[in-house]
Amino acid sequence: MFRHWVGNFFLRRLFHGGPVNRDQVMKQLQCCYAEDQLFDVVGENKADLTVHHVNVAAKKLYQFQRGKPELFKAEDLIKSHPQFLTLRVVAENQIALMDDDNLVDILCNFLRLKVDSHDSLVQQLVSEAWLRLDRFSMSCLSRFSTCLTDHHHSPLMGRIVDIMDQRLSSIDSARSLTLLMVSTSYLMSPRLQGAVLSRSLYYSNPDFTLAVKCRLTELMNSSIDTSSFSRLFVCLTPLASQEIRDRLENMALPMAHELSAMGAVYMTEALSVTRSKNVILLKEIVSVIERNLHVYNPRQIGRITEAFFLLKYHNIELSTKLKNLLTNFLQHSVSTQEVCALTRCLSILPCPQLDDVMVSRLNAVMPQCSLYNLCTISNAINRMVRNSPSNRNITPSKFIPLMQNMNFCGLEKLRTAKRLDLLLKQTRFMNGEWFDEILLEEMMLTLERMKDQINWRNVTRLALFITKKSYLCPPLLDRIASVAIQDIDKISNNSSVARALLPFPLLNYDPAQIDNFYDVYVHHITPHFRFIDPHLLVSLGHALSMAKCYPEELVQEVFSIGFLRKLDNQLECVPNEFSTNVRMRLMELNRAVCLECPEFQVPWFHESFCQQWLWRSKEISPVRRQIHKTLGEVLGGSNYVQVAVVTPYFHSVDFECILDRNLQPLPYSQSYERTNSKENDREELPPGAQRVAVNFLDSEAFCKNSHHIKGPALLKQRHLEILGYHVVQIPHFEWNSMELSTADALKEYLRKNLFRGLSA
Repeated sequence: MFRHWVGNFFLRRLFHGGPVNRDQVMKQLQCCYAEDQLFDVVGENKADLTVHHVNVAAKKLYQFQRGKPELFKAEDLIKSHPQFLTLRVVAENQIALMDDDNLVDILCNFLRLKVDSHDSLVQQLVSEAWLRLDRFSMSCLSRFSTCLTDHHHSPLMGRIVDIMDQRLSSIDSARSLTLLMVSTSYLMSPRLQGAVLSRSLYYSNPDFTLAVKCRLTELMNSSIDTSSFSRLFVCLTPLASQEIRDRLENMALPMAHELSAMGAVYMTEALSVTRSKNVILLKEIVSVIERNLHVYNPRQIGRITEAFFLLKYHNIELSTKLKNLLTNFLQHSVSTQEVCALTRCLSILPCPQLDDVMVSRLNAVMPQCSLYNLCTISNAINRMVRNSPSNRNITPSKFIPLMQNMNFCGLEKLRTAKRLDLLLKQTRFMNGEWFDEILLEEMMLTLERMKDQINWRNVTRLALFITKKSYLCPPLLDRIASVAIQDIDKISNNSSVARALLPFPLLNYDPAQIDNFYDVYVHHITPHFRFIDPHLLVSLGHALSMAKCYPEELVQEVFSIGFLRKLDNQLECVPNEFSTNVRMRLMELNRAVCLECPEFQVPWFHESFCQQWLWRSKEISPVRRQIHKTLGEVLGGSNYVQVAVVTPYFHSVDFECILDRNLQPLPYSQSYERTNSKENDREELPPGAQRVAVNFLDSEAFCKNSHHIKGPALLKQRHLEILGYHVVQIPHFEWNSMELSTADALKEYLRKNLFRGLSA
């Protein structure tokens, strides 16, 4: 036994340097305070060096350089030293023996010493790391991502983003999250950016978000080069609070003129996400872009054009240059995707023109266009015709054949489609007047034809499309409900489960053959409320309120202090339009719970929020002016009608009148007018009197393909009735019908509806 142990001891010393020598070498390396001293230790212990020694030595060399003024740094001398070559050789020979952390650390340390990214050692380390990528810890992956400054558009970076997306929930380090945010910022989709932010809000540890912010502040306050800063700027700006955005923009200003050609593009896109108004910074970035216009390809010129369009930045000289470049690219482009993108970009520039060159190129690529491409082209053409005076006189011989060709290609694509998944991938981009008027009906027929292909993987995407289009198709909705209930445990995540529910309350449709549909759905999802995106949980509660479904657990969760704080943190870091929409749904859910579920004792806390919206009242439409005039004639004068009334809890009523116990109208006096929405501030009516709310329902209140009323209109009707109104709804298709084409017919229609259901 003793001989066996002694043999192993000497074998270890022979092949691996042994623990005694290895510890001695490590101790000597750690005590070094200068490059020469460290290289002496390396030279004296060549035979005993391991990857651990190489890692420590490279890290120490970097630390020596980092502490020196720029003038005294000597990376070139270090890299040319014979013992640095020794470190390289040991590293290259032992790559296969490195554990994951050592592999990444050695790569990072050599790159910090300005070893070229095309160096053989660096290439071997990157290749080995690529092979191990899927098994890397998130800490290791985040550090590796920072080493890839020259691989931003390589499949390797794309794979890192995919892994980050898949394993986002496992990141438990603020530093790892921050490093990945910064290094992958150019490739992160808006959805992933939002998920990254949401991830920081889900930790039970309340210090996590603070730790992320502290890490970002640390990076912002450090000495940072322009390239690194531009990556940090692009990553943080769309997600940061206004305070951090302002700091980032102030930091960007003095170094903006040093931006690279692509750095200027990335920074402009980041500013466009937040709709920045920093004109001085934009001018600096424009000067960089103008210097580099000759190096940009068509796609990059398109990105620049779109970014400045979103920023509403008007620069005639830049617009002219961009237009000339886009037109030139269009003339020579043979790519369908590129022709469509260039056409769209030309349409958003000032005074766009639908000229012969564009018509010719569009007709040439039309047969190869996807539905997404066709929608892009149609929206671009409509924008050109609408925004340029010179296009309003387009000759039919030019415009009509182009649109006919587009109609034919679009309908043919749908009629020959065979795979639902391929079709659904394009639904996100199917929008605009042309699609809704020409293709939507055929699209729904195609989806219905493919309904047997609906499964748990694609049901959410289909549900979102139907929700967006407000199209009532019972066979499709029944199939969605059946799949969603049957395979509810398979649907990828709780957010997807929630989204699959949305079309039913919105379209006011109860699935056939499924009893208690909402109860079954809510029962499954209730344990997971805490793991659904905050904004989506608000949307889910809002949607369920339309179906008069108020799960107590959901209500208590949404209106808890912790959840509201989490939601506020999330909405601080998203575009204003999105934030406003979510806050509006929260207000509407708060109102619905207060009116329909007072037993939950949820307070009404949106008074100030609603007051801010009062001044934004829209101008009265011609149809509503006509109804107002006719109502006055029916009731005996305009003083018997109030226009644009705000009810308690801030519902709006197009017209209000008061009928006494004998169904005679009462004239409005000062005592009946209200300036506050609170219920207890309403003036008492005479005994037996009744408030009547008259609302005009435009096309938005109905499903797109029928006269089936949608959930929001029914919800409002219920609330007005709870508030004591007799509600009269005037559908647009009735008011504008041929039967009501005369003034007398309109008056009779209003008289009949006003008094229907009321008795003297």
